Amino acid sequence: MNEQLEKLAARYEELEQLLASHQQIADRKQYNKLAKELSDIKPVVALFREYKLVEKEASELEAVLSSNHDKDFLELAQNESKDLAAKKVNLELRLKKALAQEDKDVGRDAIVEIRQGTGGDEAGLFAADLYRMYTKYAVNKGWDIEDMSVSTSEAGGIKEVIFSVKGRDAFRRLKFESGVHRVQRVPTTEAQGRIHTSTATVAVLVEPEEVDLVIEPKDLRIDTYRSSGPGGQHMQKTDSAVRITHIPTGTVVACQDERSQIKNKAKAMRILRARILEARFAAEAKRLSSARKIQIGTGDRSEKIRTYNFPDRRVTDHRINFTTHQLEAILEGQMDELFDALLKAESEKKNE
Repeated sequence: MNEQLEKLAARYEELEQLLASHQQIADRKQYNKLAKELSDIKPVVALFREYKLVEKEASELEAVLSSNHDKDFLELAQNESKDLAAKKVNLELRLKKALAQEDKDVGRDAIVEIRQGTGGDEAGLFAADLYRMYTKYAVNKGWDIEDMSVSTSEAGGIKEVIFSVKGRDAFRRLKFESGVHRVQRVPTTEAQGRIHTSTATVAVLVEPEEVDLVIEPKDLRIDTYRSSGPGGQHMQKTDSAVRITHIPTGTVVACQDERSQIKNKAKAMRILRARILEARFAAEAKRLSSARKIQIGTGDRSEKIRTYNFPDRRVTDHRINFTTHQLEAILEGQMDELFDALLKAESEKKNE
């Protein structure tokens, strides 16, 4: 633990110098990234500095106690030594807890994919409800959202939507949403008032940094084609749609939302990088049994994680037995209570 803390403290000092000088920072985007990293590790470093100070004071007191002094002075020093020892134990516990929470998810942005599941048009409408729920939650948190790919149905639902979420702890909180979401309600097209069950699948991927994943150009096959559109004055007259295949893994991503081929390619590459990184994380989690132990559920897209029951106004997360009857509030993006419960459960599993 001490070695890890020393590295964090050294990195903190390095970041402070970089941000103070501005000279070695290429642009505003890089500056903001470094400032965010500094902010994320500051609480742990502050605790470590306090710990080292207490450790130094305790060492100095030991020297005093080993020398010859009058009885009253030694008694005071011994009492202070006991206080410092207790303070040191307390700081050690706080540091261990802080390091347990300091994982790869902290501060990361997310890419969210929502697809309609079983249930036909009703499943597409439910997928659209989930999309609105997440976007409203993001607005509540002050996060930025960027649509990357959208495919709608004739009934007004969503077949598939992919969007990025940028903001403090976006991935750390949204990562729990990966899996199958189930809705139980009476569709507007149901004449006899029968309750139908439909599903939508959600995948939450970490938005990779450049240092996370290096993709060689030789490993990519990039195809361009004319995107399908509404026709008329909006008819695409150039091959602006882009399909990128990562040859080693067989991962394929297509993007046609933008009228610019360059923009479509950039979005497709971001999605591709996220999917490849997710596959690597999943493979590592399977290899390390301990990694599976600390997860809330498997995070698998085929796992049913939550049910939204409209007749009872109930939302149930099956992984942690969390139930609330505030369904309308959840759909309006008021999800902090749910996410806090999931984060708490994750923390408890880590400490088992």
